[in-house]
Parts: sequence; structure tokens; C-alpha cells
Amino acid sequence: MQEIIDNFIEISKVPRCSFKSEKMELFLRDFAKKQGYTVQVDGAKNILVSHREPKMSLQAHYDMVCVGSAPKIETVIDGNILKAKNSSLGADNGMAIAMMMQLMKEQAALEFLFTSDEEVGLIGAKNLDLPIQSKYLLNLDSEDEGEVYIGCAGGVDLKFTKELPTVSVDGKFYKLSIGNFPGGHSGVDIDKGIPNAIVTLANSIKNNGLKIVSFHGGERINSIPANASAIVFANSALDKSKFADNKIEVEACDSAKVTAFDIDDLLGLPNGVLEKSEVFDVVQSSANIALADIEKGVVTIELSLRSLDTDELMHIAKELEKTYKTKGFEVTLNDKYPGWKPQLNEFTKRVEQATKDIFGECELKVIHAGLECGVLSEKLPNVKMASIGPNIRFPHSTREYVELDSVKRVYRVVKELLK
Repeated sequence: MQEIIDNFIEISKVPRCSFKSEKMELFLRDFAKKQGYTVQVDGAKNILVSHREPKMSLQAHYDMVCVGSAPKIETVIDGNILKAKNSSLGADNGMAIAMMMQLMKEQAALEFLFTSDEEVGLIGAKNLDLPIQSKYLLNLDSEDEGEVYIGCAGGVDLKFTKELPTVSVDGKFYKLSIGNFPGGHSGVDIDKGIPNAIVTLANSIKNNGLKIVSFHGGERINSIPANASAIVFANSALDKSKFADNKIEVEACDSAKVTAFDIDDLLGLPNGVLEKSEVFDVVQSSANIALADIEKGVVTIELSLRSLDTDELMHIAKELEKTYKTKGFEVTLNDKYPGWKPQLNEFTKRVEQATKDIFGECELKVIHAGLECGVLSEKLPNVKMASIGPNIRFPHSTREYVELDSVKRVYRVVKELLK
């Protein structure tokens, strides 16, 4: 276990933010070659590492969501908890890589598939062009121990843009700021009651009858916004106490032009849980207002949609596209990725049994997030798949941490499967 921790600390020193993970790619290639494994790389910078005649592939992505001071990561061990100081940790999916490195050191007869840029639209998986030999693939990107995932949500991102006139006015201008909201993953955390900083600030602006000069909110398309700020115009002095309940800071500032933006165009977008699944104990469909930017008369809003039902997903997306085009917005749909239809087979049963052997119990589940298995199952229709992982909490945020005892137990599951 100490070696796995050491592996993780080692890769934490290698920059691997999405779109900027070239050094991590080189690190993994060099590491695998030093262990005597064959290494192949495709045009999307996916890496396939193999040894002897493998029957199973282990799969993880090697990019991470960089929040706070990341990619500068200072790891902190507090008892059973591994976290980072003032940044996202990158346990998603770095802890899987640390386990895979250890298996290479042990000369395991496995394939290891490292995919690129998962966090920004499953780009590596979508463009996979490598000769997978194995009949089975175990994804290590889940975040709850003792559970085996056999299905996941699909998703699509919508971008709304519009140019607006600006008007010069005389009056009082203020800067409103929200910072350090909890944040979290816009899929797995969407039902946990985490406040959205963009929505909170927009509601305060509306409730106080303010006009927007500029607005900036959110961090990543797949994160619940933790920060937002706006310059606003008021006809009279603001009562700061009206903003205290939402922890909004208010300070006077100078400005001159107000945009003709209707705040209801932002608040009219869906946000949060839209529907619960009738079959699985999981969110069926959800939306997250992830990014909002209003500056110099140009409005840009980005929304992520997820659903276990691909038809429902596209119905919601197309209805929003239709509605907002009538409001004068240009609407684009980006980064659509398929869901992973749940199925039981000999591999999922083996993973279930190995998990029961270690944990005493096991639950087969579907996750309300995009796993690469959704894309990979389309590209590799004859490969049977399942997904497991250790307890990782608050990924994509500065609160992210992983339970080390959980990593140890999940590693034992992998070793049972290898037997």
C-alpha cells in the first residue's frame, strides 16, 4: 500500500491538467518501458501498455481537473485521508494510475489502457485507435468502494451566446462577489444540495432589481460553480444586509455602461435534478449551469445536461435549443457522449463476486456521470466491461480527498480478478 501511495505522490508532481498533460503521457510511456512492457500510442495520445497474453485490460484516464493551485499539488496525509492543500487532488483518476503502476512493477499479465482528456469530453476514448486484445475491460474511474458499476449516463453540453446593446447611465455601481462555495462534480454531486454560485448570485440580482454591467461565474463545464461575481447598477444605495444571507460581498465601484440583459434568460435554464430513475437509485436526468460570462455586451452561458436515457437527453437539449433561438441566442451542442446501457454477463458476475469476497457485500449500480465505458463499449462491442474504484469524495474541487484504506481494498479486488 505504501508503494501505491508513493506512486501517487510521484505522479502528483507531473502536470496533467486536461489539454496540458503531455508530460504525464511521456512519464507513463517511460515508466511502462522500464518495467519491460510493450507501449503503443495513438493519434489522440491514448497509451496501451501490454505484457504477455493478457485476458483483461485495466483502464483509467491520465488527465485531471485542475482547480485551485493545481497543477501544483501539495499532498497531505491525515490518518486514512489523502488530500491536497489548496487544490484539487487528482485522485480522479490518478489513484487508478498509482494502482496500475504497482501492477506493472509486479509484472502482471494485463493490458493497461490510459486515455487522454477524459475530463473535457472523453476525447481520448472517442478517438481510440489501439488494438485491444483483452476480452474484458475493468474501468477504475468509479468513486464508491464495494459497488460495481455496469451503466452510466450520457451527456451533452450546450453553449448559448448573444450580443446585446449597452447603455451609458449615471448612478451607483457595485461589485457583488460569491466565493468558496463547496463546488463538486456536476454529475455525482448534483443531488447533494450543493448551491450553485451562478444561480445564487443571479437570483440576488433579480430579487433586488439590479441591472447587470458584467457577470463572471463558474470554473469548469463539469463542475458545480463555486465562485461568481458581477458589476451591477442600482438607482439608489444598496443595503448590504440584504445580501448577507447568501454570503455575497458588496463593494462600491466605478462603471458607466449597463447591458440590456434579461436575468430571466439565465435563471430560465434548468439547474439541478430534473428526474429520478424509476429502476435504479440514481438521478435519471440533470442540468448544471456551469459557466456564465457577460462582458462588453456579449453573453455566453454554458450548461451541461446528463441523462441515463439518450432519447430524453436529446429531447431536453433540442427543446432548450429551440426556445433560446427564439430569444435571439446562438445555441451550439458540444461534447455529446453516449450512455452505457447496463448489462449482466460473466465478467460483471466475476467482478461482483470478487467485490463480495473482499467487502462481504456488493451492489451493482448505474452512475449519473459519464464513464468512458459508454464510449468504449461502442468502439469495442465484443469487450465486456465493468467499473470499480475507491472512495473519492468531492472530485473536481479543492475539497477532494481519497480514503487510503479504500484504495487498499479495491486493489485487493483487482488482484482477485487477476487470479
